[in-house]
Amino acid sequence: MLQNIGLPGLLIIVVVVLILFGPSKLPEFGRAVGRTLHEFKSSARELVSESKNEDEDVKGSGTVAADRKHA
Repeated sequence: MLQNIGLPGLLIIVVVVLILFGPSKLPEFGRAVGRTLHEFKSSARELVSESKNEDEDVKGSGTVAADRKHA
């Protein structure tokens, strides 16, 4: 859906946002969007790293258990 916007559609959106919020509010709006994206990215990275750590723990405990059986 967003792939079909194109440059003219994007310009219309920017103009509408400029009219609605005014030029003084745009930097604040941009900062808020930037902070939100940054928090989203960091949360996604944490989730990915936690799942990788859990996978490594499961694999690690599986090999330890297998080693104990052979000993």
